[in-house]
Amino acid sequence: MKYLLAAAAAVAFVTPALADFYIVQDTTTKRCQIVEQRPTSSTMTIVGGGKVFTSRTEAESSLKSIEVCSSGTSGMGGSSTETTTTIQRQ
Repeated sequence: MKYLLAAAAAVAFVTPALADFYIVQDTTTKRCQIVEQRPTSSTMTIVGGGKVFTSRTEAESSLKSIEVCSSGTSGMGGSSTETTTTIQRQ
C-alpha cells in the first residue's frame, strides 16, 4: 500500500511536466496563441506545420518565426502585429 501511494504521488507531480504545447491561430481574428491541448474548435487551426512542442519556451521561440503569426496581417488592426500567448486549460 505504501508503494502504491508513493507511485500515485510521483505520477501527480510528473504529469503536468508532460504537457504538449501547440501554436494555433484563430481563423476569425487571425491571432496566434500557445495552448496546452490540441484544439477541437473549427475556428482554431494548428500552425507551424502542426508541430507539437514539449516546452512552453520552445513554443514561444518558434511562434516568432511562424510567418502567419509574425506577418503584418496578424491581428485585427492595420499593419501592426498582435500575437498573444495564452494557455487554455480544461
